[in-house]
Amino acid sequence: METWRPYTSCYVGLVGLAGAGLATQQHDTVRLLAAWAIPTAGWLAGLYGGDYFDRDLDAIAKPQRPIPSGRMPAKLALGCMIGLIAVGAVVTLALNWHAVALVAAAAVLGVSYNTYFKARGISGNIVRGMLTSFAFLFGVLMIGDHVTIRLVVASAVFWLHDAASNLVGTLRDVEGDAAGGYHTLPVLHGIGLAIRVVAVLVLAWTALAVSLPAIVPRAPDALFVLMLAVAIAVSITVVMLLAWQGERLAREFALAMHEVICVERVVLAASLVAWGCGEGAALAVTVPAVAITLSAQRVLRSKHEFDPAALSPNLANL
Repeated sequence: METWRPYTSCYVGLVGLAGAGLATQQHDTVRLLAAWAIPTAGWLAGLYGGDYFDRDLDAIAKPQRPIPSGRMPAKLALGCMIGLIAVGAVVTLALNWHAVALVAAAAVLGVSYNTYFKARGISGNIVRGMLTSFAFLFGVLMIGDHVTIRLVVASAVFWLHDAASNLVGTLRDVEGDAAGGYHTLPVLHGIGLAIRVVAVLVLAWTALAVSLPAIVPRAPDALFVLMLAVAIAVSITVVMLLAWQGERLAREFALAMHEVICVERVVLAASLVAWGCGEGAALAVTVPAVAITLSAQRVLRSKHEFDPAALSPNLANL
């Protein structure tokens, strides 16, 4: 459960489901399920891979995590990553061979992120965001045989959003990343500049998301508008709070802001599910996803990110 991070893994399946819903008005239950399940399996593979490739860094900055603490063999994490990718590829091949290339590209990009780009400034955040846009496009291919330019543009909402959220995630790890030789944007150029880049990315995905009804030829419904408005309002509030903290931003506060984003992005993805699959489907997936995200963050997250022995009373009460 610590490796799966349920507070993050409920999100990407909704992104795939959103892509499938917007690809066509004719929906097949099995393919919609695959559009949710296979990106989720890929996300879990990435989490296993991240823990495997970051094991030396975690031994320095987060020794309580499963691999450095000795509770999970490194080879098991690597095997789980490979196994989940293989299962996803086999199921994809059975449903639509056109999408196998996208699975392969996502696997290569995910490994490249964990082994190279993650430690190299803004490029790591951009690559990380690209993986989420792939989940959207995979959902599109689960329903049809091709991807339109309009839907590629729509996928960029998740690209920009996930790049921003990933960058917020680096704000809580500045000291550990620096000690481990990871040259993230806040390590290289400071927390203040990183927050300004987050603001630019949030404004970019917001502008694109608001423009989607003019890009995707489908009339928006009320729940889509409401959920999107909530997601935008929450994201802008997070940026304002981060900017207010500035260079004095504490790791604990950065973690709290990322926790807010983890819930907000579920709502963002669900807004497009409502638009593509209908309000009933959106509510059916949103309520449990939000509930799992909130409860898992409460139970698991602070202990996964920080050594419990070093937790401050403030963090324990978040």
